[in-house]
Amino acid sequence: MPGAAARAGAGRRAARRAQAAGRRVWAGWLAVPGTLPGLALLALLALAAIMAPGAGPAGAGTLRIATYDPGLTRAGPGLLLRDLGREDARIAAALQVIVAARADILLLTGIDWDHDGLALAALRARLAQAGLDYPHAFAGRPNAGMATGLDLDGDGRRGGPADRQGFGHFPGESAMAILSRHPLGPVVDHSPLLWRDLPGATMPPTPPEVAAVQRLSSVAHWDVTVTAGGRALHLLAMAAGPPVFDGPEDRNGRRNRDELALWLDHLPEGPFVLAGLLNIDPADGEGRRDALERLLGHVTDPLPRSAGGAAAGRGGVNADQRGDPGLDTADWPDDKGPGNLRVDYVLPSHGIAVRDAGVIWPADGPLAEAARLASAHRLVWVDLDWP
Repeated sequence: MPGAAARAGAGRRAARRAQAAGRRVWAGWLAVPGTLPGLALLALLALAAIMAPGAGPAGAGTLRIATYDPGLTRAGPGLLLRDLGREDARIAAALQVIVAARADILLLTGIDWDHDGLALAALRARLAQAGLDYPHAFAGRPNAGMATGLDLDGDGRRGGPADRQGFGHFPGESAMAILSRHPLGPVVDHSPLLWRDLPGATMPPTPPEVAAVQRLSSVAHWDVTVTAGGRALHLLAMAAGPPVFDGPEDRNGRRNRDELALWLDHLPEGPFVLAGLLNIDPADGEGRRDALERLLGHVTDPLPRSAGGAAAGRGGVNADQRGDPGLDTADWPDDKGPGNLRVDYVLPSHGIAVRDAGVIWPADGPLAEAARLASAHRLVWVDLDWP
């Protein structure tokens, strides 16, 4: 875990520099013994690897990066670990999607964090049993569910899920993790940054005692160095809060906007990929889009598509949307909104050639059913030319 990660020379020097700038640096990768699954679904999971339309095995000189919210969050601490150790239909469906993608580097959002990394280790063990081995992983402590000791939502009580640094009923609820075939580290963690300290922050009027502790990141902002083929690639990982569920002050909309804007001041000099749950659609739904539009000026948008998204975007409120439904990555209620939206992204920096891209959302078939059962989100993958 981060607190026990080895810090060698360069990592220690980077950590000291980062500490002065209000962020953490971790070096090394997480490897914790896991639990073994039942064997009943292994054949199905292995078969899924060759059934994903548009997501066959990446070729030589190709680096596949993916992001996915698999819905691996539960109602309390320890429950995800429990469910990973037994038969669970939704977990089996999420594993089928992950195995089908066969990403080299996978950012998971919407996965519960625990201090000892037991749930992540159990997930890795189940994937390894299905033939997908990730020897490197990272999962730092998130802001989600982190106690503040203050009444942030003004309801007169402390300790509620909205009184945490990021919404959560317990520490680490719906957090993030990175799985990789390639070595990870060092990691620069921007998650401790106070919202008020972001240049150009749009934080609404806030009591001083709250502003003095309120972090910007709803979950986390990580700059993770991945070494692949002897070259360094920065994975800028994030999971922003939704720009809804607030009042006329638009606190959540402002925070979502500023979570994206954070990267504008922290883009690395070398090649990078911005990935994760940005929680805002370029054309539809709520949100302040100016930070997203500015970020898109620094990256190549491969416009990953799916047949399932295109087909699902024809009914209900989706019929009145402006965006291309084939680009959607979330299948939300279309009877009263918000409808399907594009909220999950993999965006490589300029100068990195893109070979292919897609969203695992088939129009029909077993994998389509697995994607539907696992989560409202769909896995997004991009193949980079990385000789």
